[in-house]
Amino acid sequence: MRLVLLGAPGSGKGTQAQRLRDQKGIPQVSSGDLLRDAVARGTDLGQRAKAAMDAGELVTDDIVLGLIRERLGRPDAAAGFILDGYPRNCAQADALDRVLAELEQPLDAVVLMKVDEKALFMRLTGRRTCPVCGKVFNAYSAPSEKGERCDNPVHGADAPTLKQRDDDKEDVIENRLKVYNEQTSPLIEHYRARGLLKVVNADQPMDRVYAEFVKVSGA
Repeated sequence: MRLVLLGAPGSGKGTQAQRLRDQKGIPQVSSGDLLRDAVARGTDLGQRAKAAMDAGELVTDDIVLGLIRERLGRPDAAAGFILDGYPRNCAQADALDRVLAELEQPLDAVVLMKVDEKALFMRLTGRRTCPVCGKVFNAYSAPSEKGERCDNPVHGADAPTLKQRDDDKEDVIENRLKVYNEQTSPLIEHYRARGLLKVVNADQPMDRVYAEFVKVSGA
């Protein structure tokens, strides 16, 4: 089973990929995780990526693709993989196809986690996190019983004030969705035309999303 996950920021790609990984033993391959790991280990590609980041530049596609090629060549990916966060545009999709052809690991399906943009906006801008225990709330759909403070009993009377991440603020979310719509959403038709696209309604309870995800992906 070789999958690519598509979806706007906040659509739940990572959550569902991790769950499938844990249940099926198939590696979740995130370009962000690969970059951080390569930099931490000081590999050749990691050093090139770090040099770009230290200079305030974007990490080039060839570095990211090199990391993905390396990761998919490991023994645990022989039975399949879940690509989360890559490709981000049609040029990257074409480059990925070439790598997968070299590895003789063609994609089985591309799963789109579909959520209404208004719901996504509320999901992301409403997210609040406890800075101590890490518990996550949503100001609109799953607020804390203590208002602006964490309701985890471990804190007792000293409940910390919940925080909003900088990248969950309205102007940042608007920009992230704009980038997704301009650069990544064309992949939907790209993969639909190839007969690979499967669509999951990700605007429902997590367990129902996962059940639908497993069904349409053939997992």
